[in-house]
Amino acid sequence: MQCQSVDILIIPTSDPHLSEYLPDHWRSREWFSGFTGSAGTLVVGHDRASLWVDSRYWSQAARQLEGTGIDMCKVEGGSNIPYVEWITGNFPEGSVVGIDGYLISLNQGRLLKNALETKKFVFKTDTDPVSLVWKDRPRIPLKPVFEHKSEFVGLSRLEKIDQVRSEMKIRRADWYFVSTLDDIAWTLNLRGSDIEFNPVFVSYLLIGHETVFLMVDCEKIPADLVRILEEDGVHIKPYETAADCLRQLPSGASLLYDPRRTAYAMAEVVGAGVRKIESINPTVLFKSRKSPKEIEHIRKTMLEDGAAFCEFQAWFDAQSGIGNNDRISELTISEKIEVLRSVRTHYVSPSFGTIAGFNANAALPHYQATEEAFSFIDGDGLLLIDTGGQYLSGTTDMTRVIPVGFPSQEQKRDFTVVLKGLIALSESRFPRSIPAPMLDSIARKPLWSFGLDYGHGTGHGVGYFLNVHEGPQGISYHANPESQTAMEEGMVTSIEPGLYREGKWGIRLENLVVNQVADDEEAGKFLRFETLTQCPIDTRCIDKSLLTQEEISWLNRYHEKVRENLLPLVADYARDWLIKRTEPV
Repeated sequence: MQCQSVDILIIPTSDPHLSEYLPDHWRSREWFSGFTGSAGTLVVGHDRASLWVDSRYWSQAARQLEGTGIDMCKVEGGSNIPYVEWITGNFPEGSVVGIDGYLISLNQGRLLKNALETKKFVFKTDTDPVSLVWKDRPRIPLKPVFEHKSEFVGLSRLEKIDQVRSEMKIRRADWYFVSTLDDIAWTLNLRGSDIEFNPVFVSYLLIGHETVFLMVDCEKIPADLVRILEEDGVHIKPYETAADCLRQLPSGASLLYDPRRTAYAMAEVVGAGVRKIESINPTVLFKSRKSPKEIEHIRKTMLEDGAAFCEFQAWFDAQSGIGNNDRISELTISEKIEVLRSVRTHYVSPSFGTIAGFNANAALPHYQATEEAFSFIDGDGLLLIDTGGQYLSGTTDMTRVIPVGFPSQEQKRDFTVVLKGLIALSESRFPRSIPAPMLDSIARKPLWSFGLDYGHGTGHGVGYFLNVHEGPQGISYHANPESQTAMEEGMVTSIEPGLYREGKWGIRLENLVVNQVADDEEAGKFLRFETLTQCPIDTRCIDKSLLTQEEISWLNRYHEKVRENLLPLVADYARDWLIKRTEPV
């Protein structure tokens, strides 16, 4: 920092593509701090440092930072730059605040620059002390890129490019620049494995009206795939030429890019003579609306995934029963689910690291058991499992809570209140194009009536054999209800209310749903949710006295459908278990 004239260094959890999950090469915040959560910002001064995390990670960060000298600071609400006040309150005016401009979006960079310069601080983005210090830094991944088979995709590569070009014409753009990896993978019907759990590959994309340039390490693309791409007008350029491609756009040309999804430093290289059109990536909207063909594939994938999880639960109930001396740990659970999922049709990998938390561990929403720290499933309590899979035919994500021994009456009450929230939102009908954040209170109302709440959002978009977290829709009152978050037909979203008793237990129930036109409403004006996830909700945890007759009817209809759909797919040893767990309440 001294060599680069920086007084305060901001190290975000980010890469040049602003990904949620990162290749090892860009996990610098984790490498420096030792905090392993998937989100957080490290701020380093010459004599003090702080790590800023939201409520999902308060307990984890406090534990992992103990003894490091780094202060854990809580992010509350939806602030993008909560650490500015800490910086301006602990350092003198005129101090230089540095950040690698390739690791922050253009929008965030502008906010940060304005906030700091208003307080008379200097904002510097051409700095990267991390690379000088991290000597054994992993290289950028070189895993091969492959085609997403035509039998699974809704539109061909050329059809998607034409769709994008039509939008470019509407916005009067000559060029369209894409940095987000899932948008690139979707547009070109390509997939990779550069980021664990996310089938994407490190690259940039520049689309013109006559040609397309894919900036990617040439070693990643097999020769036969290069030939196919060239035939479709997609030309390969080296990954490191992306900035030069933008720098060389001629004066008078117009460039479309998304200021929330383009790095500050990358946008800065565009020449002053280029007309800049800043708008949400058209591909974000296109890929969020799954085609009827894709939705049908997703339905079948949910059956495969649900059957695998039912087989796991049948195994777990048998193993944890009276007289069995084999101890089951949280690590065992993750391993067993992966084994059962791996034999399912079109399965590729987990869609995220399975969260298996027993009792107090489940009170940490993003808890991850490790070889160094995990629990055995012993005694009475609740086991929370949040798990998902990547299939060629879709991406899954579900959460269930399983009773171990005899759950207490308070645990049953908490479980039932969360279930009421899940049912309330699942049953809702809502105006087409309503901003997704406005639906959040429907799921929270049953909890609020008991004076309860949870710190995370209620739902996120889900990709199609892509990222398990996908925009633009997100059901959370912390998010701004902007027009780009509108709920439209074909969107796949999670519904996952929760409740967490620190040091005791945690409960979260999660289903994936897809937006469908409400048949009995005036055509096209209202949408409803079709529940995609097929897996029993454990009725042993329910306090029936807290459910209305309408809620009981919803649960019984859901279980009847689950039983009908999954009985032909589960192994023989799970059939009796499935029948028992789907009996009417």
